[in-house]
Amino acid sequence: MHDRIATLRRHLYEVIFQSSTPAGRRFDIGLLCCILASSTVVIMDSIQEFNLSHGRLLSLAEWFFTAIFTLEYGLRIFAIHRPFKYIFSFYGIIDLMAIVPSYLGLILPGTHSLQIIRILRVLRIFRILKLVQFINQSNLLLNALLASRLKIAVFLFTLSTLLVVFGSAMYLIEGPENGFTNIPVSIYWAVVTLTTVGFGDITPKTDLGRAVSALVMIIGYAIIAVPTGIFAAEMNQELKRQDSRDANRVCAGCGKCGHPGEANFCLICGQPLEPPT
Repeated sequence: MHDRIATLRRHLYEVIFQSSTPAGRRFDIGLLCCILASSTVVIMDSIQEFNLSHGRLLSLAEWFFTAIFTLEYGLRIFAIHRPFKYIFSFYGIIDLMAIVPSYLGLILPGTHSLQIIRILRVLRIFRILKLVQFINQSNLLLNALLASRLKIAVFLFTLSTLLVVFGSAMYLIEGPENGFTNIPVSIYWAVVTLTTVGFGDITPKTDLGRAVSALVMIIGYAIIAVPTGIFAAEMNQELKRQDSRDANRVCAGCGKCGHPGEANFCLICGQPLEPPT
């Protein structure tokens, strides 16, 4: 009996948690469809006219998806070897928050507004989309950001200095009588102008102030290219490193190469892969 339970848990773990296996991919595709459909139900439920005409159908659909996600949450806890690690992980909390509001709305009156939290199910797509290597690309972006963090920090420090300088200058040039009541308000104007948003709630009235405003806007356009260039260079380097790592992951069974770093099984034959080096 114990062996059968252990075998069942191992099989469920491969299906639910190993998205690189054929069964795992099928499970993730089905779960992805449920996530998208249930999120659509939440969105449509927020439209008053649609809710009045199709309220019962939306309620039935919501409870149908709640039952599916409750079963999935329970199976994840049953299948994993360290349940508490999953329960208190980021996605474990998201999974729980995706089902709790429905039950709270049933038990406690006045908690219907909490049901909008169910839209957090959409966040789970980032885990499910491993089967199209979306997470792999997200990791690539994260690694590029981490590699360029010092350069970006220097850029942000320089940008902050410019904002303080321009804000202080406009406070001296325009003064409280023209809406620049203090330096923080003037810095707010500098942020809005430098980013070329231009809310228009505070505008310079003097010729010198307008000249400084034009200079700030021109600098704003030039500044956009700086972090873009830094990030693009790091992305290029990270792509080269990733391609080199993936090329070395070869399946011993069928000879398929180029498996992504997070894959545990061959994408063709399903044989376990060696850990990435």
